[in-house]
Amino acid sequence: MSDIYILGIESSCDDTSAAVLKNGVLLSNVTASQAVHEAYGGVVPELASRAHQQNVVPVVDQAIKRAGITKEQLTAVAFTRGPGLMGSLLVGVSFAKGFARSLGIPMIDVNHLQGHVMAHFIKEVGPDGEPSGTVPPLPFLCLLVSGGNSQIVLVRAYNDMEVLGQTIDDAAGEAIDKCSKVMGLGYPGGPIIDRLARQGNPKAYQFSEPQIPGLDYSFSGLKTSFLYNLRKWVEVDPDFIEHHKEDLAASLEWTIVDILMKKLRLAVKQTGIKHVAVAGGVSANNGLRNAFQDHARRYGWTIYIPKFSYTTDNAAMIGIVGYLKYQDKEFCPIDAPAFSKVTFK
Repeated sequence: MSDIYILGIESSCDDTSAAVLKNGVLLSNVTASQAVHEAYGGVVPELASRAHQQNVVPVVDQAIKRAGITKEQLTAVAFTRGPGLMGSLLVGVSFAKGFARSLGIPMIDVNHLQGHVMAHFIKEVGPDGEPSGTVPPLPFLCLLVSGGNSQIVLVRAYNDMEVLGQTIDDAAGEAIDKCSKVMGLGYPGGPIIDRLARQGNPKAYQFSEPQIPGLDYSFSGLKTSFLYNLRKWVEVDPDFIEHHKEDLAASLEWTIVDILMKKLRLAVKQTGIKHVAVAGGVSANNGLRNAFQDHARRYGWTIYIPKFSYTTDNAAMIGIVGYLKYQDKEFCPIDAPAFSKVTFK
């Protein structure tokens, strides 16, 4: 059989990324990040769209060159159709349509959240020249935590996922970013809080944890508790944040991880599935990774933690879903629109 080369394109938010996979094995994964948003304390949709327009052609060009192939060798183009920022998505979707049409190859639409979960199935070329990578057996549970999503997903197949629980308001990543902004630490808050937390005492301060039934999450109450407590402490000591930022970060991180893991333990108990993965941008957090290691020891879980390069938005995860869908001939029509909000199909 002929080799299958999939070009993956990701443009759902503020990272423009392109990747090439050969028979499901990653050959290249190129990402252009947008630093322009740091000055605004969050992603500005209009600026993100403009940056995607500037980046998409050179990023795709570099991905193909680093893969050591020509565009004529591509078998199909996989692209993020949603969810995400509509303007950003339209750049990637429009480019993918034009590029695929010019080459006469099929298009494959990918759900961004599905891509995060399936990042665990990306294989790389090992030192011996053979594909390497440990993939979770089906079915497995996946804690999907990113800036805009916090979900517990039961994964039966790449195209058969069930959301068992999800946030009813803010996501974990949003709570971290907003608390970082309140402390005046900058955006994105995840890496900043993670770095400071490693130097602080996670039990220094207590913040409210939501009492939500079932497997759903809520982080708006925690955010409010953090803000009100901070205001009270700053009234007494105007330099309180500067003097205690490490302990504040560690306590915030500990509380968020505790909320996430409590519901995940309940999901494991209810389903009986002990193969547990984590995915999404927040899966890069050191505290969450340590919690997964701890739960593996304490509860006998078999855990799957992605490489740091596969935690944030990247095209490799879009490409691997595209490869799986290509094998099932799941193509999309040229008039398929982008969508900004959805969980799983």
